[in-house]
Amino acid sequence: MASTSTKLRPLVKGRILKKRTKKFVRHQSDRYIRLRPSWRKPRGIDNRVRRRFKGVYLMPSIGYGSDKRTRHMRPDGFRPFLVSNVKELEMLLMQNRKFAAEISHTVSAPNRKKIIERAQQLAIKVTNPNARLRAEEKE
Repeated sequence: MASTSTKLRPLVKGRILKKRTKKFVRHQSDRYIRLRPSWRKPRGIDNRVRRRFKGVYLMPSIGYGSDKRTRHMRPDGFRPFLVSNVKELEMLLMQNRKFAAEISHTVSAPNRKKIIERAQQLAIKVTNPNARLRAEEKE
């Protein structure tokens, strides 16, 4: 099933350039276990990170945003489009070189099978075609 969808190529595949690949970590999360590393903006009046001193963690800002042409683009050059049923899949008929269908996690296994079959007929790439397939169905 997945062999036909891997042959599909995007219309334009721009080079995805990230301005920063490292995660922004929370100030002092390395010091205390109770502070998880997920980013939180420091709000203290004397905080070095908030005041942007040299040699401290960088804070996220709008300047780190991705290029508009490659934003939300997957490494294969397609943009994901969430699909819950066959009717939504047919919206990608004219855009199958730009968007790839991503089957929603709430879709049942029989409906997934229908979506994947219809996607092959319409030559639409599916990003997660093997999800919820049983071993005997794969053969």
